Amino acid sequence: MASARHGTGAGPRADPNVDGKAEAIAELMLEVAQCFFRIRALGQKTGLITSWGGGAFGFMRSLALLGPLTVPQIAQMRPTSRQRMQRLADELAAEGLVEFIDNPKHRRSKLVQLTRKGAARYGELNAQLMAIASTMGVALDEADIRKTAEIVRQLSDDVKLRSERLG
Repeated sequence: MASARHGTGAGPRADPNVDGKAEAIAELMLEVAQCFFRIRALGQKTGLITSWGGGAFGFMRSLALLGPLTVPQIAQMRPTSRQRMQRLADELAAEGLVEFIDNPKHRRSKLVQLTRKGAARYGELNAQLMAIASTMGVALDEADIRKTAEIVRQLSDDVKLRSERLG
């Protein structure tokens, strides 16, 4: 049982000043964190995530969906440093999956774009992800899954804003 695993939810509240909604959000945050680590482990086993933890698939997905971007732009989209994204960009470039091209808006900050090989690899990884996803949550309703994704997105945006305020 999820609530028993994290000590929230079921049974009398440890702190009577904490309301049910706060408790539910805390439980959701803990479940999402646990799910993330499981997803990361699965991603590393399937090649969707590099062995050192970099999100090669996510990096390539950003380029596939948004087109060429700078490394700082990609880093801004994620809770990670520009240096970590530069390392990933360099690794993907060494594999011939991305290339650095001139940026008409900035002389020194190159754009990163998928190569043909990168686009093909992204397509393979995306198909692999869809194959995995199609076997999961079979008892769940699509509308509930989409609503859950939206809730997690809203909470993620809230966490990002709070983090930015803290500096």
